[in-house]
Amino acid sequence: MTTHEAQEAVSEILHRAGAVGVVIEDSNETEIVHEDRYGEIYALDEADFPEEGIRVKGYFPLESSDPDMILSIRDEVLGLIEFGLDPGAGEILMEERDEEEWANAWKQYYHPVRISERITVCPTWEAYEPGPGEEIIRLDPGMAFGTGTHATTALCLRLLEKHLTKGCDVIDVGCGSGILSIAAAKLGARSVLALDLDPVAIEVSRENVLTNQVAEQVEVRQNDLLQGVMGSYDLIVSNILAEVILMFVGDAYRLLKTNGKFIVSGIIQEKASQVREELVAQGFSILDEWDEQDWKAFAAIKK
Repeated sequence: MTTHEAQEAVSEILHRAGAVGVVIEDSNETEIVHEDRYGEIYALDEADFPEEGIRVKGYFPLESSDPDMILSIRDEVLGLIEFGLDPGAGEILMEERDEEEWANAWKQYYHPVRISERITVCPTWEAYEPGPGEEIIRLDPGMAFGTGTHATTALCLRLLEKHLTKGCDVIDVGCGSGILSIAAAKLGARSVLALDLDPVAIEVSRENVLTNQVAEQVEVRQNDLLQGVMGSYDLIVSNILAEVILMFVGDAYRLLKTNGKFIVSGIIQEKASQVREELVAQGFSILDEWDEQDWKAFAAIKK
């Protein structure tokens, strides 16, 4: 069990520990009124969700799970407080489940979701015919961090749709599942450099890039933020924790062309002022500040 603000970080910890699938069960989910014209989420059972907070479930092969791994995960979860995130109780429970049950049970809750005017995220196992001007991103959400349905990713996708111009060169810092890189390519980017330090994310991003047939535009590379990256780009996008964003604002400014844009998300409201101040201090001007739930996203321009 954890808190709403820490759910993405906890999911990432589970993936890095070797989870082959992660499910987030939100106590608020049954109270949210979902528009169902895109088949988003329906037939929710309150018994499937915690009474409060967030329950993050990770599936690990039996042979890879041991007490030391559980202790390591718990230490990382409780260590999130050092990054300004409240992990809550950080309670961790382990139980043995049938593989087939895990592999398919959660799929009933994941359906095509219209994220923005043009972008719909669709699971790979569902048939879906796009409408005029609609771009489809096909993902297996059990594989990696970043399915498009969380507020931070949705904010990034909407800002990309607004600010990306056709023929531009893009960097996606902390690409995760590759969803933002794929979206940039489908929205008309000439080239996208997708970067992540996690080798699991690199593997999954490459798979998703191939699935979405954008391999000619998207290069996936293992890298620590923007360290060592050279060149000149039109747009940089990143959906990471605020503390991490603060570490490479200067590098983003260096790599962007004049009038280049920097889109950042994954920022809890309590950290928004720090990110805004750092953007301005490094020479950016703020174009947009968008909010959803407890999260903030910025679009800034290099003048």
